[in-house]
This record gives sequence, structure tokens and C-alpha cells, in this order.
Amino acid sequence: MSPDLSPEIVEEVARAGVTLVASLPDGWIADLIGRFDADARFRHVPVNREESAIGLCSGAFMAGTSALALMGASGFLTCVYALTKINYTYQIPLPILITLRGDVGDKAKYHVSNGLYLRPIIAAMAMPFVEVQSRTDLPAIGRAIRHSRTIARPVVIGLPRHVLKGAD
Repeated sequence: MSPDLSPEIVEEVARAGVTLVASLPDGWIADLIGRFDADARFRHVPVNREESAIGLCSGAFMAGTSALALMGASGFLTCVYALTKINYTYQIPLPILITLRGDVGDKAKYHVSNGLYLRPIIAAMAMPFVEVQSRTDLPAIGRAIRHSRTIARPVVIGLPRHVLKGAD
């Protein structure tokens, strides 16, 4: 079984200068959320809707705080309007860490639609997308966060099940 990379993901996010994390619960990222919440380097804010994470993180940017949104793939798919209206219109950077539910390795049949539509929707939005497949890909998280600041737009970082939960 491959190890859970959550501690190393948290380190990458911290090294990139993020200090606020807004999240919604998802079984795959429960440990990751707990690690952000327990780490004194971050202010963790649980939110009740994915759009609230987008609004909170965008407002934090306007106040000079580097933020990250953390959510499941299905939740991300509900945020298209918020991202295009807030972040694209006002050129607000926002790194978004998402699960890759419905992708190869997800045994939940009810998430298949996420796997079918997630990447095409991200591509249709011309949103940069980085997929973390292994420990060697972890530095891409920091690069994606910094790239979001450079382009003043959101960037999506996808985390598959085997990175978060280990291999079956």
C-alpha cells in the first residue's frame, strides 16, 4: 500500500505561502482537512457550500492573504459560475485542490459522471490543471499555486484516490 501523502501536501502548500484554507468535507480528503486544521501555519475555515469557499478565498486575496480552496470534484463542478464571475472577471488568483472522484481507481459508481466531465469542463474554462500522481509530483502543487498568482486566475490541482488513500 502506498502511503497517504497528506502531510507532504500540507508542506507544499505552506512553502507556497498559503495561510488560509477553506474546505468542504469529502471522505477522500478528511485526513488532509484535519492536517490543515491542526497546523498553526494555517487558518482553516470549514464552509457549507463550495461557492462559499470561492468567495472566502477570493475575499482573502483582496485583503492580502494567500488562500486555497479544498473540495471534492463534484463540488468543484458546482462552482463554474462563481469562478468565472468572481475570479475571471476581477483577475483573482485561486489555487483549488480537488479530489479526482470518478477517475480510474474510484470504486463508487455514482461518481463516474465526475470522471467523464471534470477535465472537459476545466479545459472549456481554459483553467490550468495539474494532476498529482505520486510523491515526485508534489512540487507541482507549489508551482501551480505560484502560477495562479502569475496569471491572476484560478488553477486546479487534482488529487487521485491513490495519492490520498494509498493503493488498494
